[in-house]
Amino acid sequence: MGADAAGLLDLLADGGWTLGTAESLTGGLLAATLVAVPGASRVFVGSVVAYDPAVKTSLLGVDQDLVARVGTVDEQVAAQMARGARRVLGSDLALATTGVAGPGPSEGHSAGTVWLACAWAGGVTTRRLALTGERAEVRAASVAAAIGLAHEVALTIPSH
Repeated sequence: MGADAAGLLDLLADGGWTLGTAESLTGGLLAATLVAVPGASRVFVGSVVAYDPAVKTSLLGVDQDLVARVGTVDEQVAAQMARGARRVLGSDLALATTGVAGPGPSEGHSAGTVWLACAWAGGVTTRRLALTGERAEVRAASVAAAIGLAHEVALTIPSH
C-alpha cells in the first residue's frame, strides 16, 4: 500500500527535506513507524498527536467552525492539520491522519473512513481511504498509506 518508511526517509534525506506528522486516528503509530528506522533523525523532526478536537484547533490551527460544522473526519480538517504541523514543527513536509479506526462508526462515518494529507510549501495533497478490518488493521493500513502518500508527494517536488 505504498512505500516503506525506510524508503521514504531515504528519499527525503536525498532531497534535503524534513518531515513532521500530525496524528489523530493513528495516535502516534505513524511517528513510531518512522522512528523505528535507524537514522530517522536526519529527516523526522517530530509529531503532534492531536486526538481530541480541541488540540486540533488550539495547537494545529484547525478552524473551530469547520470542526463544528463537519466534524473531524474531513478532507479540509486533514489538510489544516498537515499545514499546522508544518508550522508548529518547522518541517518541510508534514503528514496528517484523521478518521475512524473503529470498531464502530463515529461522527456519522463508518469505521475505516480515513483522510490523509501531506503538506509542503507548494500545497497540500489529500487522500480518502475506505478501509476494512479491525481497529489495529485500519490504523496500520492508514500508516502505510500515509507513508505512500508522502513518497508520492516527495517525488514531485524539487530538492533543496
